Amino acid sequence: MAQAQQPKKVHPIGFLSNLSPSSESVRAEGIRLALRERGYIEGQNIASEYRYGEGKIDRLPELAAELVRRKVDVILVEGEPAVRAAMNATKTIPIVLVGAGLDPVEAGHVESLARPGGNVTGITNLSRDLGGKRLELLKEAIGKVTRVAVLYDPAIPPSVLAVKEDFPVWARALKLTIQPWEVKDADGFDRVFTALNKKRPDGLYMISGGPLMRANQKRIVDFALKSRLPSMFQRPEFVEAGGLMYYGVDIAESYRQVAWYVDRILTGTKPEFLPVQQPMRFEFVINLQTAKKIGVTINTDVLARATKIIR
Repeated sequence: MAQAQQPKKVHPIGFLSNLSPSSESVRAEGIRLALRERGYIEGQNIASEYRYGEGKIDRLPELAAELVRRKVDVILVEGEPAVRAAMNATKTIPIVLVGAGLDPVEAGHVESLARPGGNVTGITNLSRDLGGKRLELLKEAIGKVTRVAVLYDPAIPPSVLAVKEDFPVWARALKLTIQPWEVKDADGFDRVFTALNKKRPDGLYMISGGPLMRANQKRIVDFALKSRLPSMFQRPEFVEAGGLMYYGVDIAESYRQVAWYVDRILTGTKPEFLPVQQPMRFEFVINLQTAKKIGVTINTDVLARATKIIR
């Protein structure tokens, strides 16, 4: 008698995000491909459960509770409110950070980077800590930049913290003047853009934390182009859409790191024994098409340091 082949175990994987499916499609696909490289194929040995807050933070606790009820084996989490919702929903299901900008120790998510101590681990992009480097590159690339407008959403605590505590320190070191501009909702962009046209800063820096900024990507990029403002962004897709520069983590590499965590957890390692990892590689993207449109010349030394140039 032929021995019956045992069916493969299908691991349910939860994905919880503050944002919308359209905003997260690139990240979700990147993680899916990275998991495939490790032998985890959708529908064969993993089944993904996606939950999106779509900018409504009050929805996240119930979405996290849904994933717990579905008895997923691991929850991948994007964004600070979502991390907190997942932590409140379960103390046992492993939670993997997929690139939170906050310091997870400072935020209270883990006891230490080396020994997380609970059910949370993953990667931190430390986007807050990279702000000074981004300002430095913006100044070096253009040269004449002395006043930089900073767009941020005041509903996102890390953004507020950066504007109040970090940017003044960086500005003093770089001899820059920072002009912070709050954008509270979609209608607020036109008001801020009108004011910026009167103030005429030399550059634009956008803090992309939260769904509001990402949902209005085209409006922000179009304004920078129309106003001929050199711009620095925290997300590479803004530069691909017409922004001038991006500096930050190598996104593809971060997806591979996430897949490594999922693999280790599904094969039996507890998250408390998996150190939180910081970025291993960084990207510096410059859009030369945009530079030409807004009439600026990028410093050749800065151009030589770019990892990707859009021509």
